[in-house]
Amino acid sequence: MAAIEKVKVVVLGDSGVGKTSLTHLIAHNKPILSPGWTVGCSVEVKLHKYKEGTQAQNTFFVELWDVGGSNGHRNTRDVFYQPTHGIILVHDLTNRKSQVNLQKWLAEILNQDSSNPTLQHVDVDPEQFLGSTQIPILVIGTKYDAAEEKQRKNQYRRLASSIAEQCGADEIFVTCHQARSLAPGSTNSVKLTRFFDKVIERRYYSRVSPFSDKRRIPPYIMATSTPLSNNRPSQYMSPRFYHMD
Repeated sequence: MAAIEKVKVVVLGDSGVGKTSLTHLIAHNKPILSPGWTVGCSVEVKLHKYKEGTQAQNTFFVELWDVGGSNGHRNTRDVFYQPTHGIILVHDLTNRKSQVNLQKWLAEILNQDSSNPTLQHVDVDPEQFLGSTQIPILVIGTKYDAAEEKQRKNQYRRLASSIAEQCGADEIFVTCHQARSLAPGSTNSVKLTRFFDKVIERRYYSRVSPFSDKRRIPPYIMATSTPLSNNRPSQYMSPRFYHMD
């Protein structure tokens, strides 16, 4: 039996926005009963069918690296970021600050100086992400049910994330304790599937690396649409797992 190839998606956002509940829902198609706080990083794995229903259909593992959002671990998070094939930015729909902070998270993973407070309000250049060489991004807003309740009481007006528009990324809104948030065939599910397909496409089927210039891997020449697995550098063969309890 042939080995199943894999891609690594890093899940980023402030502490308490629901990243652990989200990754569990994505990986297992059901809510987690009692989510805990993530210290360091935890990993969930989803079996994904790339381009399902087409002649190009293939099966891949998608590793979801849920990185703890505590500010106290800022200096140790870099070890979880390399390599990165896709990024999911998570914010709490009832907490506007968590949405604004997505700028800092994106700056951090791109090795910018996110400790500089002026970067908190700097617009992200769309051209940096819309090119064919950049890492695919998906923005997810959590606690949709709570946001809708506040909206009904005129206490809150939900705003779409500006960073999604700036990066040319899709954005979805979910309630992590409701499996129907990612029900098969729903708009959310379609966008999530499209994102995973894009990550796999750029990792295995594109002639151009999905990494930015700072973390570019050697180019490969493709003769067919077969995943590029035989000539990859050894550091990309077996991603390291980090769990800090």
